[in-house]
Amino acid sequence: MTLLDSIGMDKETFKKEVEKAVRVLFRVDLDEATDYMKYLGLGTVLEHVIIDKWMDYHKAINKAGAKTVYYMSMEFLMGRAMGNNLINLGAYDDVREALDEMDIDLNAMEDQEPDPALGNGGLGRLAACFMDSLSTLGYPAYGCGIRYHYGMFKQKIEDGYQKEVPDNWLQHMYPFELRRPEHTQEIRFGGNTRVEFDPVLQKNRYIYENYSSVLAVPYDMPILGYKNDVVNTLRIWDAQAVNVFELSSFDKGDYSKAVENENLARNITEVLYPNDNHRAGKELRLKQQYFFISATVQEAVKKFVKTHGDLSRMPEKVAFQLNDTHPAVAVSELMRVLMDDYGLEWDKAWTITKGVCAYTNHTIMQEALEKWPIDLFQNLLPRNYQIIEEINRRFENYIRERYGDDQNKLKNMSILYDGQVRMAYLAIVGGHSVNGVAALHTEILKNNVLRDFYELWPERFNNKTNGVTQRRFLMHGNPGLSKWITAHIGEEWVTDLPQLSKLLPLVKDEKACEEFMAIKRANKERLAAYILEHNGVEVNPDSIFDVQVKRLHEYKRQLLNILHVMYLYQQLKENPGMEFYPRTFIFGAKASAGYKIAKLIIKLINDVANVVNNDDSIDGKIKVVFIEDYRVSVGEMIFAAADVSEQISTASKEASGTGNMKFMMNGAPTIGTMDGANVEIVEEVGTVNAFIFGLSSHEVINFEHQGGYDAPAICHNDPTLHRLLDQLIDGTFNPDREVFRPIYDSLLTSAYSGKPDQYFILADFWSYAKAQQDVEKAYCDKKRWASMALSNTACSGKFSSDRTIQQYVDDIWHLDKVDMSK
Repeated sequence: MTLLDSIGMDKETFKKEVEKAVRVLFRVDLDEATDYMKYLGLGTVLEHVIIDKWMDYHKAINKAGAKTVYYMSMEFLMGRAMGNNLINLGAYDDVREALDEMDIDLNAMEDQEPDPALGNGGLGRLAACFMDSLSTLGYPAYGCGIRYHYGMFKQKIEDGYQKEVPDNWLQHMYPFELRRPEHTQEIRFGGNTRVEFDPVLQKNRYIYENYSSVLAVPYDMPILGYKNDVVNTLRIWDAQAVNVFELSSFDKGDYSKAVENENLARNITEVLYPNDNHRAGKELRLKQQYFFISATVQEAVKKFVKTHGDLSRMPEKVAFQLNDTHPAVAVSELMRVLMDDYGLEWDKAWTITKGVCAYTNHTIMQEALEKWPIDLFQNLLPRNYQIIEEINRRFENYIRERYGDDQNKLKNMSILYDGQVRMAYLAIVGGHSVNGVAALHTEILKNNVLRDFYELWPERFNNKTNGVTQRRFLMHGNPGLSKWITAHIGEEWVTDLPQLSKLLPLVKDEKACEEFMAIKRANKERLAAYILEHNGVEVNPDSIFDVQVKRLHEYKRQLLNILHVMYLYQQLKENPGMEFYPRTFIFGAKASAGYKIAKLIIKLINDVANVVNNDDSIDGKIKVVFIEDYRVSVGEMIFAAADVSEQISTASKEASGTGNMKFMMNGAPTIGTMDGANVEIVEEVGTVNAFIFGLSSHEVINFEHQGGYDAPAICHNDPTLHRLLDQLIDGTFNPDREVFRPIYDSLLTSAYSGKPDQYFILADFWSYAKAQQDVEKAYCDKKRWASMALSNTACSGKFSSDRTIQQYVDDIWHLDKVDMSK
């Protein structure tokens, strides 16, 4: 594909367009422009190319009358757009060549782009992968979320502690978004409803009054398919005041009143996941969720009526996928819009709602299944609460008809219970599909967390094991390996990842294995340079790069990892001559601002790093690095360089994981528990190419239900573990012996979570340590390790989000492709 084929202009025209864009935007010639100016010039040219394709695709959707999925998610962790767009246009290498002739470095241009701060962890990254796959497969879709101005936060590490600062990614112009004010929607909060009889329609109408409102203004981002002229839309909603400024209040000296509406709007879209340790934070979170859901639902229904007319056909043409419980209010909001705005009766509206809505569950932990205090919900969303009351009343009657007056069933299944609105249950009752995101996770949902619902509606439950897009996490993030793969098996793998299995014969090819590991070595050198620049720590590219990068949560057990590092350090100090292959332990994680123990674990990692990295007596055999402000663009570099993938969550707690798939794709064997998608990774690659340890999910669940786990006794009876935990409070890693006392107490007392060692770290410690010994032994056998690494890449074909999306289409959404090649 030439530049003319991919972007519709030859090389010389393209160069002139970039020069012109820089002049128009900044009134400077190219030789005077900064890298940032050149980036915006290049981005503007690409956006113009994309918009033509974007418009053509949406005209084709409308002409075909194709069904569209609205993928609703609080997070879309997209990563940088420029490089990904160039790859999917098929123009990356040609544009690089043209820019080289202009003395412009494409890598430098990509580095000018901020990571859009629209997400935090796996939930948002999964949503981004799904949008990429929907476009590549040619299925019509909208991603629907919030245009956060400052994201969750930008992470700074100061004295080892996480400090949250605003992530001002919109500080400057962002070329890959388009404001769409013509689709603005009004969103209402608070107030009250009253009933009024309509003599014309001969029925009651619900009047909503005394409310405050904001405007939801959409910004659209293009999501390109791979070389297929498909451009779907990520629609993120920004809040705007209905009346920005009240001059009369200002003139009276009431300055805060003058900008009250503007402040209400601004708060909604300032940050992702505001701290909800207080009522105001909870209210703001609920406002955020309703804000983007109401805007999406209003626009989707309006568009459907304009295009198709008869609302009873809506399930044939529209699918709402609720990505976790955050969008669950879509059930009551769709009912509200259908009944109050379009005059439908309850039964007809309910049939449509159930036919449109489907729910993806992302957690088995009850505390993470979102619940709202009834008084908060009722005050903020009075009409929605009325509708949920009626849904719950009818559902409880259904339960009684089915099971009699079984109070346990009502307790376990009612949407309204114990003063709370249980959003996951609303999503289950109000939809036609409930899916888990890994085989093990789905079985736990069916047999444990949501067992009563599964017994009632087994046909609604299904599994959709997560996947990731190979176009970003292999083709863009690891170009050396990508080109090597294509040279050996062709380029079909880019859109058909199971083609990677054709690499399996190369596992026994010594030359191929050497080439594979040389690419890994080059990627490690690249990451080592980044670490030296950003952390000031010199790491050895020949050491084992042992990596754990993911959201910081206790169940993900970064604490187990750093305790093992402390153990290895202790061993080296006591036995300086012991046989030990050098290790670099790399962490990257953000902890929620209000999650104190998680933030303290970050402090522990950094304090251990400070001691270990500066201890000359161990001769650099261990290095510990905490990557500040871990994000997608840095993640791409890390996945490509990792030797070992740490997937060590407490068995039964991780729904799926997607980082495990990215590491596998890039040739990093897993050390992990049989949890989430790790189970399926091991099924694909074999136990000989992974390092599995720890309690099983069945054993963990049994301990939780039956008791019998005694962490203090384990510590008391194990002098080595006892001494290791004492290091948390004896000044070994921080002169203030009380700093890490909460971590110590969380492992050995019930003061923190109600029971010691809630996530079974001590139970799994020695099994983990043994698995780490096996890692070292395998790594020292260079031929064996190369074979393991290459086998992981070759066996990763199942874990493409293309496969996952096709399963959603086949089983839940029933979309038709819109082929742009005709």
